[in-house]
Amino acid sequence: MMPKNKYLKVETQIALKKRYFIAYFFVCFSFLGYAQTSPNIKTKVDTTSIRIGEQLIWTVSVDTDSTSSVIFPEGQTFSPLETVEAFTTDTTRKKDRLTLIKSYALTQFDSGSYKLPPQLIEINGKGFFTDSTRISVANIPVDTLNQKMYDIKPIIPVEESNSDWWKIALGVLLGILIIGGLLYWFFSRKKPLSEEEKVALLPAYDRALLELKQLENSRYLIQDEYKKYYSELTDIVRSYLEEDVQVSALESTTDQLITKLELMSDAGDLELDKDTISQFKRVLQTADLVKFAKTKPETSVAEQDRKAIENIVVKTHNAIPEPTEEELLQQEAYLEALAIKEKKKRLKISLALLAGFLLISCISAAYYFGFEYTKDTILRHPTKLLLESEWVQSSYGYPPIKIETPKILKREEIKLTPELKGVIKELQKFSYHSPKKLFTITAVSTTFANPQQEPDFGKEKETQLQQFQAMGAKNIIAKEEEYKSLSGIKGIKFYGSGKFKDQESNELVSGKYTFILFGGKGFQQALLLTWLKDDIYAQKIVDRILATLEVKNQV
Repeated sequence: MMPKNKYLKVETQIALKKRYFIAYFFVCFSFLGYAQTSPNIKTKVDTTSIRIGEQLIWTVSVDTDSTSSVIFPEGQTFSPLETVEAFTTDTTRKKDRLTLIKSYALTQFDSGSYKLPPQLIEINGKGFFTDSTRISVANIPVDTLNQKMYDIKPIIPVEESNSDWWKIALGVLLGILIIGGLLYWFFSRKKPLSEEEKVALLPAYDRALLELKQLENSRYLIQDEYKKYYSELTDIVRSYLEEDVQVSALESTTDQLITKLELMSDAGDLELDKDTISQFKRVLQTADLVKFAKTKPETSVAEQDRKAIENIVVKTHNAIPEPTEEELLQQEAYLEALAIKEKKKRLKISLALLAGFLLISCISAAYYFGFEYTKDTILRHPTKLLLESEWVQSSYGYPPIKIETPKILKREEIKLTPELKGVIKELQKFSYHSPKKLFTITAVSTTFANPQQEPDFGKEKETQLQQFQAMGAKNIIAKEEEYKSLSGIKGIKFYGSGKFKDQESNELVSGKYTFILFGGKGFQQALLLTWLKDDIYAQKIVDRILATLEVKNQV
């Protein structure tokens, strides 16, 4: 049997072992949980060696819990390297894990070895630093042996650009539309007539009856204004007689007017009875007394006088003989003549306004673009139209001559003589001849019968000068220099000036020419340009053509 104190000692050791086991279990569990939640950060670069100005891609990948908050570097944190672009974060989710991938484009414009510094990645408020990387930036090698070195070119003055011409054109167009709208609004459209104008357009008879009706509804008699009442009453009837009966009534006294009506009645020109004329005379006399003697008749008398005048107007209208057919035709012709005269007047005003606007537009354009440019635009200068046309780029002949021109060159059929056939295998010629301004473009591609034959540029130059002389040219000046195409193929450029015969007038005009030759074993290529000496638009066309010239240096 074990002693009691020894039993207690064994029991204590067992208890301590249980405690150690439990503590060890919790420690292991906590480490396991931490391992499950700790993030995994990886970085990489696509290259560690670049040349000046090239870009490298630096990528960081973060694998963390799906509930984590991740903040990547922002701005210029990669100094001394420069951040060109930060790309969109790529996110991948797998169960409770989240993978975030962020890429940056970096560069450097000075050569040397640079340390891409560690970057701070913040996850759930806690910072983690990435590894640093060494980046090598190399110079771009320059071949100073094969490549010639040239002095810095001096500053060349550039003419002010007229790239805003479309704004001027738009303003002119809007101005024309506004002027046209105003001309239509004031002269061409049918304006709504006022009440007075509508009344004035009525026939004399209808107008007189309408005015008498308006006088009946007036307040003259109520307001005791008899003078105004009788003045308007007599004016209505006098105006009617002057217009419809063709008698001078407005400037006649009462007696003179009555006498004229009696004479017309006696002559049969106006079929009015004597009672109507006597009644009319009485009303006119009453009106004279009211206007000049300031008498005041009864209201009923004034109303009866208005009715009497209305009756006189009706009877007079019925008494007027019907107009003959000849009179109707004369009246219609008169109205047509008036209408034509009015149209001509409106047309003259419209043309004057339009001419004034065009004059102002031309002066403004001449001030902005210059007088010569504006004049050439208005008069449609031929080579200016060529310069501003839609250019085309094409290859001509074989070996090809590639150029950009305002017009497509047309093929010309060339018949070779028996002597030339022994030397030339094929000759292809393409040209454009402007009907005006001496402007021509000619491209010729030649292959020799002997594949080893070299072109004779000096002989070609003399042949071309002889052709100029055969066409009537005089005082030809020739210069020569080396020429290179866009790709650096070497050729010879002959150029100069002279007096050339104009095809239209057969007169000698000052012109310029450029004759460029390329070639090699078995072939030759030629480009000829001619233009007027003072034609600035033709010179611009030539410069643009030569800037696009390209040839093949072998068959």
